[in-house]
Amino acid sequence: MTMPGYKTKLEHIAIAGAGRLVIQSLLDRQQYYDPTGEALRRGICSASWPLFGLMWPSGVQLATQLAQRRVCPDERILEIGCGLGLASLVGQRRGAHITASDCHPLAETFLDANAKLNDLSLLTYRYGQWGESAPAADQYVERHGLLGIPLHEEGVSPFGSAHARTGDVSDGDPIVRDRAVPGAGFSEQTLSGRYDLIIGSDLLYEPDMPVTLSAFIDRHANADAEVWIVDPNRGHRNAFSRNMTHFGFALEEDKRLDDMPVITEEGAQEYKGRLLRYRRQA
Repeated sequence: MTMPGYKTKLEHIAIAGAGRLVIQSLLDRQQYYDPTGEALRRGICSASWPLFGLMWPSGVQLATQLAQRRVCPDERILEIGCGLGLASLVGQRRGAHITASDCHPLAETFLDANAKLNDLSLLTYRYGQWGESAPAADQYVERHGLLGIPLHEEGVSPFGSAHARTGDVSDGDPIVRDRAVPGAGFSEQTLSGRYDLIIGSDLLYEPDMPVTLSAFIDRHANADAEVWIVDPNRGHRNAFSRNMTHFGFALEEDKRLDDMPVITEEGAQEYKGRLLRYRRQA
């Protein structure tokens, strides 16, 4: 599939438990193509624009971990910051009910292309962003305090919505509705609903991420939920765990992935990082 405005390549990634996948990615990170200004309106500068379109080692690790998880037909899974969507594609191939989300205006285009390359049906995709550039509905930090401590609203659990175990509106949720992303040039539907398992990789890359990411996760996690984050030791892990406790999430596993190299066409690449697994119970 041709992607106007930039150069791409095909990468073949072998995932234990899910087989080999073909992923279309950007040829390199020295590209920037934002003719309508959509990325800029979302706070994505020229330096960070191409980062969504590269195959990051932590994304491969997340896909590998998900491939080993038993598929539960009633479980709703959300990948945040999906980028090229490798983990979501693995979930789709294995029959999981998974929604992919990202804030980059081209993420859905690449996700669709990669689904077709692997003979998979198109995945559900939603716009999801946290931090300063997020829509007002996702701005938990100012309303809920520096650490994102949730308000105890009448009739609502302090650890998530009272309507538990609902997915996105596409799952038949009669309460939460998708809405258009505000601002010119935004065409995707905004992420809504709550999920049983939320996954993501290499998301703690800025000092403010522990606050904003944990609040975003709380917004989209069921009262009884699990969270998997693969982190390449960027240094914000402990702060993130502290913020997660304010939303009722306990760190159940801190698994070193140092003995799990990333296998690509170029061969095995050493990896240093962790799988952080959190859980909260209603």
